[in-house]
Amino acid sequence: MKIDLPENNKPRIEMLPLIDVVFLLLVVFIYTMLSMAVHKGMPIDLPESAAVKPEKEIILAVTINKDNLIFVDKEPVDLEHLTHILEQKAKKEKKPSVLLFADKTISYQNLFKVLDRIRQAGLNQISLQADPEDKHQK
Repeated sequence: MKIDLPENNKPRIEMLPLIDVVFLLLVVFIYTMLSMAVHKGMPIDLPESAAVKPEKEIILAVTINKDNLIFVDKEPVDLEHLTHILEQKAKKEKKPSVLLFADKTISYQNLFKVLDRIRQAGLNQISLQADPEDKHQK
């Protein structure tokens, strides 16, 4: 009895598993990029607002945390030196603007002290930042 052996086929690369891996990597990269917030400020508890629109372009970020410590782009700054540091950083930009991240527990007076220092630095485009209001919590 004669047995027919199959011919030796050339090895080939299966495309379906390769496509699955490529799509998986694509999803991981997209998710990673979306999770990287454009937030140059410090992590604080922002006040909530129903009309908040996140800023896409950040030039300078000033943060006031719950302990009334001030940060410019994550660098700690004294209130007395805030104007000078903002003037120095604003010289490097064409259209200097400031995003102000203030913890919701700080006093109104401390917020205005920082706002005055920002204006003294010659920066008039100031955007107060807030978290979107959760519509389910009413």
